[in-house]
Amino acid sequence: MNFLAIETSTEACSVALVHGDVVIARSEIAPRRHAELVLPMADELLAEAGLKREALDGIAVGRGPGAFTGVRLGVSLAQGMAMALDIPVVTVSSLQALALEAPEDDAAILSVIDARMGEIYVAAWRREDDGSVTAIDRERVDTAAALVLPEASAWHVVGSGWATYEALLRERIPAPIRSADGARFPQARHVAEVAAPLFRAGKAVAPELALPVYLRDKVALTLVEQGKA
Repeated sequence: MNFLAIETSTEACSVALVHGDVVIARSEIAPRRHAELVLPMADELLAEAGLKREALDGIAVGRGPGAFTGVRLGVSLAQGMAMALDIPVVTVSSLQALALEAPEDDAAILSVIDARMGEIYVAAWRREDDGSVTAIDRERVDTAAALVLPEASAWHVVGSGWATYEALLRERIPAPIRSADGARFPQARHVAEVAAPLFRAGKAVAPELALPVYLRDKVALTLVEQGKA
């Protein structure tokens, strides 16, 4: 099948096109420029593959968590394109897509996105034999200082939360850290990787049912809270 994948939940703006067995992608670290980049990226990929939008069978999108404006933009674009083309949507956890940036071995994976306001979006995963990842605890918003993780023999850490809270996370991770990279972001090619079997299994939904996941409702600190931070 042919489908586009969109991921705009963090500083990275990326689009991927799955065309049969071929995956091509564009990605750029471009804070606050996602709205101007996504559709041109998609059109470039379709042109490279020699496809028109009407040849698409579905849209996949990173549903968050992440930056509110980025998550909302990605999901809205996916919904709009899917409605216009009368095709379904698969939503994918941005934390799951981020986990696929980790090295492929037997270490557990901590995907952690800086949520601002002293918090992180976080989830833990294990790598399966086929290269996919399975959650070993729940996705949540938390503080790095209060993080509690499941037992594992070793960890890979990926995501901007590590760049911001490395010292605190080192104290909270209960096993050796095999690798850590704070410059990794969720990518559309990994959204596509997660979405492909869901499309094949008939688990895509109507565009209006493709919803974002924010994990928290509050987007800013009050002046009093800023003084305490």
